[in-house]
Amino acid sequence: MAAKWSLSGALRGMFQRETITEETWDDLETALITADFGPDITEQLIDALRADVARLLVDDPKDLQRMLRERLEERFAEYDPTLSLQERPAVILVVGVNGVGKTTTIGKLARFLIVNGQSVVVGAADTFRAAAVEQLATWAQRAGSAIVRPEREGQDPASVAFQTVEAAKTHGHTMCIIDTAGRLHTKGGLMDELGKIKRVIEKQAPISEVLLVLDATTGQNGVSQAQAFIEHAGITGLVVTKLDGSAKGGFILAVQERTGIPIKLIGQGEGIDDLTGFTSHVFVEQLVG
Repeated sequence: MAAKWSLSGALRGMFQRETITEETWDDLETALITADFGPDITEQLIDALRADVARLLVDDPKDLQRMLRERLEERFAEYDPTLSLQERPAVILVVGVNGVGKTTTIGKLARFLIVNGQSVVVGAADTFRAAAVEQLATWAQRAGSAIVRPEREGQDPASVAFQTVEAAKTHGHTMCIIDTAGRLHTKGGLMDELGKIKRVIEKQAPISEVLLVLDATTGQNGVSQAQAFIEHAGITGLVVTKLDGSAKGGFILAVQERTGIPIKLIGQGEGIDDLTGFTSHVFVEQLVG
C-alpha cells in the first residue's frame, strides 16, 4: 500500500498518459510543491528532468517517472543515514521543541534498538514537566527498556543524564537514550542547559548521536522552530515524525539540504514499532511509485 505521503497518487494519472506534454510538467511541478520540496528544489528537479528528457529524446511519462526516482536518489545519496552507535554504552541525546513527538520517539527508538538485540536505558532529563517524565515512563515500559527518573521534582537535568549513563555502565546496557527539555524561558537558557548536559555526560562517555526530532506536518516551519538546536546543539542526525498524516514527503529532502544534516530515522505511525531507519531507495520508491 502506498504511504499517505506518497506522490504516486498525485502523479499516477500523469505517468499513465501517452506522451510528455507541457501539462505533464505543470502537474509535476504542482505535485512537488504540494509535497513540500520547496520552490528551489522543485525548480532544480524540473530543470534537470527537462534536460534529461531533451538529451535522451524520450516522450514516455514512465521514463520520466524513472528519471525522477534516479534524480531524487542521487540527491539523497549525498547524506549518510547510518546511526553511529559503536560505543558501549552508546549515548543518544534527543532534542527538539515541545509538541513534535520527542518523548514518543524515544519510546519507539528504544523499541527499535531492543528488537535489534540491544539493552536500553532511557533517562527522563526533561525535569521541567512532570508530565514528560510520566509519559516517558509509559513508553519505556511499552518498549521494554529500563528508565532513570528524577529523584525529586525539578532535579537538575544534567544530574539525571549523569545518573542514566552511570546506570547504563553499572547494569551493562548497551544503549542509553536521554530525553531533554523542549522549551525554557529563553533559547539561550535552553542551549546553555543542553551544553551542561553534554559536558556532564562526556565526563563518563562520549555522546554517539544528538538527534533532533522534527514534525513533518509543520514542514519548513518546523525547521525554523528548531533553528537554535541546529545552530548550537551539535546535531548529528534528524528524526522526522508524523509522516503518516502528511502529504509532505518532500520535506525529507528539503530539510537535509537546508540544514546539511542527514535524516536517520522516520516515524510513520502511532504504534511502538512505527519508527524505522531511513533508506533512500525505499523512501523514493514509496514517494514516486
